[in-house]
Amino acid sequence: MKKRITAAILTLTLTLLCTGGLSGCVTADPAADAQGKNITVAISSDTGTMDPAGSIALTYLAYSVSALDELLTYDENGEIEYRAAESYEVNDDSTVWTFHLREDALWSDGSPVTSSDFMNTIRRALDPASGSGYANYLFPIENAEAIYNGEADMETLGVETPDDHTLVFSLTEPCVYFLDLLRLPVYTPSSSQYADSVDSGWDKDPSTSLSNGPFYLAEYVPEQYFVLQKNDHYWNADAVNLDSITYRFFDDTQSMANAYEAGEVDVATSLSSTVMEAYEGSEDLYVTDQIATRYIYMNLNVEPLNDVRVREAVNLAINREELCQIVGNDTEPTYNLVAKYMKNKATGEYFVDEAGQPFEEDVARAQELLAEAGYPNGEGFPELTYNYPTLEMDSDTAQVIQEQLKENLNITINLEAQELQANYSTRYSGEFDLCRMNWTADFADPYTYLSMLLSNSTYNCSGINDPEYDALVGASNSESDPGKRSELLHQAEQLAVGEQFYIIPLFAMKSVNLVNPDITGIRQIPASGALEYRYADI
Repeated sequence: MKKRITAAILTLTLTLLCTGGLSGCVTADPAADAQGKNITVAISSDTGTMDPAGSIALTYLAYSVSALDELLTYDENGEIEYRAAESYEVNDDSTVWTFHLREDALWSDGSPVTSSDFMNTIRRALDPASGSGYANYLFPIENAEAIYNGEADMETLGVETPDDHTLVFSLTEPCVYFLDLLRLPVYTPSSSQYADSVDSGWDKDPSTSLSNGPFYLAEYVPEQYFVLQKNDHYWNADAVNLDSITYRFFDDTQSMANAYEAGEVDVATSLSSTVMEAYEGSEDLYVTDQIATRYIYMNLNVEPLNDVRVREAVNLAINREELCQIVGNDTEPTYNLVAKYMKNKATGEYFVDEAGQPFEEDVARAQELLAEAGYPNGEGFPELTYNYPTLEMDSDTAQVIQEQLKENLNITINLEAQELQANYSTRYSGEFDLCRMNWTADFADPYTYLSMLLSNSTYNCSGINDPEYDALVGASNSESDPGKRSELLHQAEQLAVGEQFYIIPLFAMKSVNLVNPDITGIRQIPASGALEYRYADI
């Protein structure tokens, strides 16, 4: 097996496409006639809602980093950067957190941002009908989980709004990473005046989709593009240099690279490794470490994946070094769920490097395990289906895994490629055997990964219910000693990934981006490694 395309072929392809039309591009550039400083960013296809209380995906993530202010976040030096809040205080046992909102904070229509707007998102996210995958990150709040499960009334929620500019969270027990959670969608505001339901369409209608950040939604054309304009009502508007940001949707990374080469876009993100090779040495190339893990969910409700011996056999039979050589040199093998490049804030070292590797690949042992499970040489093993998005990297990955498992275990894996949104829906519904998963950190703590395997997690799509694992992760939540907490988290990951083999970790990734060298001030979000343009300039 070998890469399907080389740098030389890519360069030729780019040249031909630039003269013969661009696949996946819109017919007109919405920023072409705009006055002032404007940039156009290429992103993956339109997915999910833009409602922070709803089922979000890539579109929301692109929109929110420039259009919404969280209460506070952390800068690249680990220092607090206040945004919607101007200060906070916490009680002695870290169970009551009080945030004081900026009195000069306004929505993009000039109306005040109030504590009720934060409450609006939280209440709607705790309704399971909203489909929020982040609702479980509200569960540290008193009665939030019971409300989500229909076991308590919303009036018992441990969130108070004593006045328009004060927001108080009462937690069930101390949560040492609570400030990290505040950058998640469910903790950001949505206008009480318009944000009534995830189904009403308010979020993509410029007349009702209000913003409290540097930019606001000015235009949205489904499956083509959306435009963000500078928010003159923003409290820090003087620091905002761009007049607009246009995000254009593309079906694949090749089309994004083509558009950049043709000057149709100023930034193209998350491209294939062939772009890294073609642009080597160019000032346009911008490569960063992604704080992300590409892995596979196994459905424990499907036989024989409910047998830990089968799950271990599949993990041990995959050659990740070979996989990465084929998929691209922007990938590195990983054997963890926690991202390879996530740092331990207490030590400054990569978290996964502070413990032993959860498991070692071993084809002979994998074959023994499969035989012990009743499938010697794969005999009698049912055909399983692997669902994955129709992205080049995922297609290549699927084919390699299919071939390796056939060769090493003599089992058949059927491949089913899906549009990205359909793949999300398949995973959420739990109607799969094997399903591709990619998780980019939402906040700078291993909990953002390990929480997804908790029994009560809204991202637990594969039927995991492990009291021992839940207890380890739960104990880490209130452990204030950094060293002891890290040890609990390492124990939890070892149990889940190296003993029970609930997932199939595959690889970590570099983010290959093309950026117009005239653009300055692009920042990386420390928690995720994603690019942020709110204070960019030309």
